[in-house]
Amino acid sequence: MDAHYDIVMKARQQAGEGRRFYFAYSTILDRAAFEEWRTQHSYQFFDLPEGRAGEAVDLTLVYDFPSRWWGGRVAGLADAKGSSVHGLVFEISEKDWPIIQHKEGAVTGMCVERPVQVKLADGTVVDAIAFTTNPQRASTDGPVSDRFVEAISRGAEAAKLPPAWVAKLRAR
Repeated sequence: MDAHYDIVMKARQQAGEGRRFYFAYSTILDRAAFEEWRTQHSYQFFDLPEGRAGEAVDLTLVYDFPSRWWGGRVAGLADAKGSSVHGLVFEISEKDWPIIQHKEGAVTGMCVERPVQVKLADGTVVDAIAFTTNPQRASTDGPVSDRFVEAISRGAEAAKLPPAWVAKLRAR
């Protein structure tokens, strides 16, 4: 355990009873990567609820965060009228939200929360929260991480996201 764990556990104790929609498009969709992270950070008690496939509108992926852990740049989101990003929408309790913040890098300031609109398979549009690179830490220096691309592609495929989306991820 580390100081981040302590911050998360304190935030969980102070959390309300509400729920939030979380739009996940990145490595959290890769079960192996998520399980490894969860174990490393002592969150074995937490599991993601069932997610629903969705398409965040007017967004695109940008590889704008150099990650030492991934060995290259990883993806965030950028506004792009007419484009979209596929992922899963999870309903997360306020109590578990700090775990999501830790996984996504908000606890360390790597990422920030941003509202997104997500169209679900049934046509319903929900307001959700996604995580993207903190603008103060964004950079396009260095290569894109091949290991990261493989993890998000594997996760997208496992989540049964559209095959064209998985192919686009692999092609970056």
